[in-house]
Amino acid sequence: MVRADTILPAGSWTGAPVDSVVLDFDERYRRRFVMTGVGGLAFLLDLAEAAMLRGGDGLRLEDGRIVEVVAAPEPLAEIRAADSHALMRVAWHLGNRHLAVEMTPKALRIRRDSVIEEMAKGLGARVVPVEAPFNPEGGAYVQAEAPHGHGHDHHGHDHGRHDHDHDHDHDHDHDHDHDHGACDHPDHHHDHDHDAERGHGH
Repeated sequence: MVRADTILPAGSWTGAPVDSVVLDFDERYRRRFVMTGVGGLAFLLDLAEAAMLRGGDGLRLEDGRIVEVVAAPEPLAEIRAADSHALMRVAWHLGNRHLAVEMTPKALRIRRDSVIEEMAKGLGARVVPVEAPFNPEGGAYVQAEAPHGHGHDHHGHDHGRHDHDHDHDHDHDHDHDHDHGACDHPDHHHDHDHDAERGHGH
């Protein structure tokens, strides 16, 4: 099977591609994977390390031909705000949750997530469902999110709940220690009285 071992960034290559592959966000974070183009060309993507493929990238086959990467449309939430300051505020909260975010001139786009969408609305933003290719900003967060990234999003959210649970456990332990101390106190007196009675009987 023919191999593709080089990514040509969008805009860096010319000419007609021999075929194209249509991939959603999860499918575009790959290292080694057998792919089949829309025209039927099968090839092995064989990169030195995992990379995020973007719409418009070219995959150069070992014989010199190029397969174009097409970012498939998928359900997204487009977050809009009254002004740039309000949008920056939402962006800060999204980044704080380690979410992959695509930035457009007037909006932010994320993968559909009801919890995050409600958070954005709570910050005064408007959330509009859209179908579009997802091309988030690059970086560690994007790599962490794909292909397991959605779980990572919730991991970030769960981490907040974990902190809450930790506080709860701390309070519980504190109460338990307090009760334990109270329990020791009457037991101590009980043992003392018992010993005294036994000594008196003797």
